[in-house]
Amino acid sequence: MSAASRAPQGSFRTRAARSRAVLFAATAAAAALTLSACTSGGTSGGGGNTNFVMGKDGIATADKGERADAPDLSGRTVDGKQLDVAAAYRGKVVVLNVWGSWCPPCRAEAPGFEKVYQELKGQGVQFVGINTRDPEVSTAAAFEKEQGISYPSLYDPAGRLMLRFKKGTLNPQSIPSTLVIDRNGKIAARTLQPLSEDKLRSMIKPVLAEK
Repeated sequence: MSAASRAPQGSFRTRAARSRAVLFAATAAAAALTLSACTSGGTSGGGGNTNFVMGKDGIATADKGERADAPDLSGRTVDGKQLDVAAAYRGKVVVLNVWGSWCPPCRAEAPGFEKVYQELKGQGVQFVGINTRDPEVSTAAAFEKEQGISYPSLYDPAGRLMLRFKKGTLNPQSIPSTLVIDRNGKIAARTLQPLSEDKLRSMIKPVLAEK
């Protein structure tokens, strides 16, 4: 075979290798995005005078005098009961977790959330979920049963509760999102990423220590 006939074949192989490399990189990037969060945006976003500080760990916090009030968080729970978070848990530190049964990071962090809840519930900490974008409540209920979740979750398939958070506050902007609400009903901390047990504890601890 002449050099002239080998050149096109070599060029084809090079192009094919490059295409495979590009496809691999794109697939890896998509997988990383899927693992880091299921959705982002879609709520009343940030901006404005936010008065909070983003830590290197991805947890944003607000000083005690700069915190915004949590909105009305009330409605039907996944198990069919009515819940008003402010009225039911007044004086407690509330950990609010936005989740969906279809979200792999939510599934990954759920056992750790239940474990930390069991550790801290006797210290005045209450966990509450907001289940969103699950069209059937039975799907959300099956998820809670499978994961052994014992704390209540408000059923919010259309995401209306998330939209009650004011623009410029520590509002939930992705699934999963986790917020810590202090004893006075104000938003003290937020993260827009899945949490390990240790990060969850570190997020709650400073607010729980407040007097």
